[in-house]
This record gives sequence, C-alpha cells and structure tokens, in this order.
Amino acid sequence: MDRVDLTTPPAADDAARADAHAVAPLLNCLLREVARPEPGERSVYRLPGTGRLLRVRGERRPAEPELRADGAWHRIGHPELVKLVAEELRRHTGLSNHELPAEMIDSRDAVAALLTARARATPPADPYLLSEQSLITGHPHHPAPKARGGGPVAGWLPYAPEAHARFPLALLGLRADTVVEEGDTSALDTLGEAPPGYRLLPAHPWQLDLVDLEPAFADGRLIRLGTTCFDTWPTAAIRTLYAPERDLFLKFSLDVRITNDIRRLWRHDLLRLRRTDAAAGRAFTAGPAAWLSDRGYRTADFAFEELAVLVRDGLHDRLLPGATPLLAAGLMEGFAGSPLDGTADPAAWWEAYLRTVVPPALTAFADHGVVLEAHLQNTLVAVDADGTPVQALFRDAEGVKLLPEVARAEGWERLVYCLVVNHLSEIAGALAERHPTLDPWPAVRHELSRHDLPEIPDLLSAPTLPGKTNLLLRWAGADGAAARYLPLPNPLART
Repeated sequence: MDRVDLTTPPAADDAARADAHAVAPLLNCLLREVARPEPGERSVYRLPGTGRLLRVRGERRPAEPELRADGAWHRIGHPELVKLVAEELRRHTGLSNHELPAEMIDSRDAVAALLTARARATPPADPYLLSEQSLITGHPHHPAPKARGGGPVAGWLPYAPEAHARFPLALLGLRADTVVEEGDTSALDTLGEAPPGYRLLPAHPWQLDLVDLEPAFADGRLIRLGTTCFDTWPTAAIRTLYAPERDLFLKFSLDVRITNDIRRLWRHDLLRLRRTDAAAGRAFTAGPAAWLSDRGYRTADFAFEELAVLVRDGLHDRLLPGATPLLAAGLMEGFAGSPLDGTADPAAWWEAYLRTVVPPALTAFADHGVVLEAHLQNTLVAVDADGTPVQALFRDAEGVKLLPEVARAEGWERLVYCLVVNHLSEIAGALAERHPTLDPWPAVRHELSRHDLPEIPDLLSAPTLPGKTNLLLRWAGADGAAARYLPLPNPLART
C-alpha cells in the first residue's frame, strides 16, 4: 500500500487516512512503553512479551508497521496492530483487558466518521476556534485518543469539535430548592429566563442523552425551557463549549470515557475548585500571562455530578491588545494559517514561544506552590499580527495540584511531564519537522537555566524525563488521575 499522507484532501480514501491517524498514536504508545529497540537496527523493535520484531517508518508519528515472519517483513493494518498490541500486553503484564481493544477500534472508526463529516463542514473563520477544532489525531501518545464511548456515531457526531460542530445549549429550569452552587455563577442567569421558583441551568445536548432525568422532569424538579438563541462551539476538550457572543466558556459533565477518564465533573473536584482556582489566580497577578478562572459552578442536589456546569472566564478581558489566542495542541497537530507554517525565522519564533510559556509555569510552582497541568490542551498561546508568541493563557483548575497537598517532588515530576514532555517536546517536534535544520533543545535548555529553582540543574543533566504510560494505564484499568511514569531519554542532557 502506498504511504498515506495525513494532509491529503477529503477526496482521498478516508478509510486509509483513518487507519493512518489511528496507527500513529497507538504505535507511539507501544514503542514508548513496551517495545525495545533492536540493537544495530534502525526503526526495528523487539516486543518482549511475544518476542516478535516490529518495524515502523518515521519517528515523531510512526507509520506503516511491519512484522517479521518467515524471513520477510509483512505490512499490518490497524486491526492487526490492535490484535498484536493486545496479545503483547497480555503476555507482558499477565493481565487481560477486553475493553481497551474495543476502544482502539472505536477510536479509529470515530476518526473515519470525523473525516467524512469534516469534508462537508465549514471550518470556523476565527483562528482560535479553528485551532481548538483541529485535532483529528488527538493525543499523540494515547492508544485510543478519539474513542467516544462506543456509542452510535449519530449520538456524538453533531457535537464533535473535529467536525466543526456548533449548536445551541439546552436550557433547563432547576427548582430553586434543589440548586447547589458555589462561586460566581451569575453568567448562567443571562442565558435565558427561568419561571418563578426555578433557576436557569444550561446543559450540553449530548449530556441529556447520556443520563436518565425523567423522574426529575416528571415531578417538576426540572423543566425544559428550550435552547439558547446563540450557538456554542465545542473546544478540543469536547465537553467545554465556547460562546463567542458572550465570551464565555462552560464546562459540562459527559458520562463518556474520553482518553483515560469518564468525563464527569466529579464531586471531589468541584468541592476543592474554589481553593485551587484561587491559588492559580494569585499566581498570575503579574506579567502578561493569564489564568482563565473557573469561577463557579451550579448543579442539582439530586444529580450533583451529572448536571454540573462550570463557568469559566472568557478571553477578551485576559488577552493583550491585538493578540490572537491559539490552542497549543492545535499548533502541534497543525491547521490552516498556523504560525508554525508561516514563520521565516523558526529559531526566533521558538525562543519567543519559550519565553511566553515557560516562565509563568515555573513561577507558579516556585513562588506559589501551584502545579499547573500545563499540557498542550490546557495552554493557549496568543500571537501578535506577525504570528510571534506574546502571551500564554492557562486553564483547568480541576487539573491543578497544590503544594504541600502533594509532595514537592511529586508536583515537580507532574509539571515536568506536562510542560516539557507533553507540551514542549511536541511543539519542538512539530517545528523541527517544518524546519529540519533547527535544533530546538539548546533554546529550551537556555530558557530553563534562567530560572532559579533547585530542581533545574538535575532536570538539565538527568539522563531521563518522566513519560506517562497511557497504554499500560488503560490496560491495567487504573484511574486516569493515577499517573504512572517511565523514564524517557532526556534531550536536554544531550545539548
């Protein structure tokens, strides 16, 4: 089979493109977490459980897997790769798992549906929204980054950011004596009008399809009030919607496993939200970087997690004048008009990016004890009219950890994984692909060395960095918050 180009237009074979999109992150997981490089062989790996030899093409996004058998290499597709991974993990771990292979297939099939829908959709003109809705491959080191809970395509596709979806919110009336809320939720009351004795509660339309609320509708605790008069746009997080007309983000619960977790707003996270959000906000009182506050939530006492909605700051009051925000994960994957494609001076662009993103994350840790989940999907990078990074905006108080609630060493490991391994490594790789003469790591080393943290010298000299084991995590059925790390070669130590 000819090599598949992930940038080919929609008229190309969507099935082959879906296979290619699904194979790359699954191979990334297998090669990072399980396989061992075969000595003296480039791009050849030994699978320790089965003893088989696997060959791939490419490094950052491996493709075209082949197995060695009968003295020759034999190409395998995504279905065969799923079977190979499952058999390898059974032997490697001694555990069985019937759910994850199904998720891998579901993820690939979701990509195929997204490619078909995307070919007929109109992308948003706003560069920010376009960057949020650009992630066809998704998490580059997850075995099933686009799985949607195994449900029918018709159930989730109308709400998929990757298909450039936009839709109004469902509006519910919540009986006032059942309301639970904390923080500033006043923005919710501007979305419509509730009758006397009720409070307004917006809902994600997909959310209402996933939970049984008929008893609450039957006894009047909930009433239906129609929809908003404006559309919202799903961001890369799927359950977080942006209303450009109101400059407002709303985050909802979805009873669907997406990557490692069921995407509910969990009670324990909501109850600590004010503390973590306030701490993060205090860490961003100086400098151009900004924190998008999760300023309050509203829900029902009879469906605390299922109906929760989180109110998040919009962008306009946080952005520098004239700056355009872009999702870092979108920069990693690519979209039309990305500044990574247009910069004439990649070294200067990269230095500006590092000056924008690294200092606020390190300062939050060093001066405020705040461990940001500064990965690609929680970081927006605003660029000026020339496409040069000038500001970072961070989000998601749910993912924030605070010292000393977690030990400093644990918090530092998490920050290094999120900021360096998940985030900077991927942007560096995307930039180096476009500009092969650029070595991005000396600039990273220089930027980190400017900061007076006791952990920095070890970070710059350690032979390894922590890499999250998403494949093994999901195979073992562990909770997504139970991060486990394995050592990865540290490119900072080689510069």
